[in-house]
Amino acid sequence: MADELGAAQHEIDMYIRLIPLIALVDGSNNRRVTVTEGEPSMVPSCSDHHTRFPSRVVEFIDLHVQGAAKPGEIAGKSVTVDLQEGKIMDIEAVLKLCIHTEKNYPGFRRFDFFQIMEATDGFSEKRKLGKGGFGTVYKGHLHDGLTVAMKRFDADAAIFDFKTELQLVSIHHGNLIKLLGWCIHEKERILVYEYIQKGSLDRTIFRKTKGALLNWSKRLQIIKGIAEGLLYLHKHYWIVHRDLKPNNILLDLDTNPRIADFGSAVTLVSDVAEEHTGRVVGTSGYIAPEYASQGIYSLKTDVFSFGVLVLEIISGRRNFTMELQGDTVGNLVRDAWHMWRDEKLHELVDPALSDGYDSPVIIRCTQVALLCAQEDPADRPTMTDVTAMLNSESILLSDPKEPTELTNGGASADSSSSYTGQSSKTIDITITSSAPVSTRIRIIVDRDLTGEKYNQQLLYSRIDIDGCKKMIDSSSLCIGIPK
Repeated sequence: MADELGAAQHEIDMYIRLIPLIALVDGSNNRRVTVTEGEPSMVPSCSDHHTRFPSRVVEFIDLHVQGAAKPGEIAGKSVTVDLQEGKIMDIEAVLKLCIHTEKNYPGFRRFDFFQIMEATDGFSEKRKLGKGGFGTVYKGHLHDGLTVAMKRFDADAAIFDFKTELQLVSIHHGNLIKLLGWCIHEKERILVYEYIQKGSLDRTIFRKTKGALLNWSKRLQIIKGIAEGLLYLHKHYWIVHRDLKPNNILLDLDTNPRIADFGSAVTLVSDVAEEHTGRVVGTSGYIAPEYASQGIYSLKTDVFSFGVLVLEIISGRRNFTMELQGDTVGNLVRDAWHMWRDEKLHELVDPALSDGYDSPVIIRCTQVALLCAQEDPADRPTMTDVTAMLNSESILLSDPKEPTELTNGGASADSSSSYTGQSSKTIDITITSSAPVSTRIRIIVDRDLTGEKYNQQLLYSRIDIDGCKKMIDSSSLCIGIPK
């Protein structure tokens, strides 16, 4: 209890130290600075194409503090300030936290920085496994023969990005990534994880050459493993991952899935809690409708993402949404529902599976996935129900409701298989600069029906600049910037 009170006092001290820093911002800067309340988070994501959906424009401003020798230096201590989260990264505080955690968890150990440098060849590009919004992950080979994944945090990562990730030390499950150790050296903050040999799920299911390696038995094993991992997080810790997608599912040598990259995760006060945030994070195509539009999240937020993920594992296709046409669930969910209704689920199944699958099992998995991907969270089952439905054929399943159709000339109810026989590649790009805007552009490159080449066509783009939304067609790449 004394340790917990001490940690709470330190947290309050950091908030107090932030107040005068904001008050002393140079008045010559005309840009508006908004400090929002930070929310609990979990492991920083380092997966590729990680996308944030801010409800307001994201600004990072150089602070000119009166009486300080250098910007960002308080009482002689080097700190990093993230005004959006209202947090100060105090290296000394993080160091104390890691030492305290190591004492309480003997298996969690400290790594020497020079040992990490040697293991990663000085953080060389050839060792890079992935990069996300909070840092970069590198593959490292230690002297004892152990291969690990080392997450090197960016300089602007907030304190909760690092601090709450340490909760993984106490969470042990066969379908969750394992945290092994830490390293704090000057301004470097590094966490060390077990290395998962086969990499992320997206590198397999979306590639024809590798997708064939995942037969239906292995895909079902992956689906059930992810469900068990989520159930463990929800039932025992009330943790919402909030960015469940193939990039964040790692496969070991036995094709067992490990949920990773908890950068968007939060802990609820109960298993039925529903909370609201002004800072919506996640990845397009997997984010629940109520969370994307209203910032409302609960355990049912992960259930929606799980449903989309299952449909992708079954079909080998990505789900993408057309937000400007009122799309709330994505093309894959909509197509799958029409195929399920018309009893044409054979059109949904990944061609790489050929005929090597059990039709009744795939039909059941698809129906469970559609129930998970319902637009109304009240219509979605809990992960307890999901695991029961996947493991027992005696449980009767209800019929999933039809997804909302697209507006503005979108798909009609009769176009049940508008994407059959096609595959598409979605690239989410976040562009940031010194200007006070955050711009996200989605580019979809569609493969023609012969599968021999790409059409090199910009099918859909969305740009958010101070709330302004623009559509760009393939005939013009000129972007209108509002005054």
